Amino acid sequence: MTWLKMILLSIIQGISEFLPISSSGHLVIVESLMEIQADQTDVNIVLHAGTLLSILIFYHRTIFRLINQDLRVIPLLIVGTLPVVVIGLTAKKYAEHYLESPLLAGCMLPVTGLILLLIPRIPHNDQSYTKITYKQALLIGLAQSIAILPGISRSGSTIVAGLLTGMSRQSAATFSFLLAIPAISGATILETAEIISNQHLSTPLSMLLTGALIAAVVGIVALWLLVRWLEKGKLHYFAYWCIPLGILIVIMQLI
Repeated sequence: MTWLKMILLSIIQGISEFLPISSSGHLVIVESLMEIQADQTDVNIVLHAGTLLSILIFYHRTIFRLINQDLRVIPLLIVGTLPVVVIGLTAKKYAEHYLESPLLAGCMLPVTGLILLLIPRIPHNDQSYTKITYKQALLIGLAQSIAILPGISRSGSTIVAGLLTGMSRQSAATFSFLLAIPAISGATILETAEIISNQHLSTPLSMLLTGALIAAVVGIVALWLLVRWLEKGKLHYFAYWCIPLGILIVIMQLI
């Protein structure tokens, strides 16, 4: 791992974790093109930690209110997290190799694009995330679990699921990223456990800390942009990135 590769991966993670273009898909593709080892667990940890920090900073007022006033939302987040726990652990055990496939990422990116193209067709609603039902939380959680496939955007799928269940645009984005906190935290804990068991860092600590900081700063900017583009009804524009890129990657992998 070189400094240039670390910085590039951190920027990509910060952008694609929140903008609806799939961080896992872009990282798998870039790692393949740049011949970066996909099994560098310590790098995965700091990238996840960096984007987790982005959410905690950007939504700190919402999180504070959640803990002190909107306690009803906490069990909803737990219900929404259950699908990704079950599917994620199963996939990690039996299909982890396939989740690192650039070809699969290329196939799934156009699916993300098609999901995003649904947004302009969804009627505007005004339901707050504090008022949703357990059924709605579970459906959004199922959408999040599908995003374990590289190329399927977690933010895109969960926001669209929230809109389809009747949430307002701002609430759909807020619940999506609140739901990301346990999901990203869980992934970070699992990867940290691997590091502890191996008792080895494959990347210098200074490089890891720099990567986490870059991912966090870029992530905050990406979150700010996503919320504003969603409010302006422009989020579906990212479909015109995902669909051509996916087709291009598939062609490159098959040639």
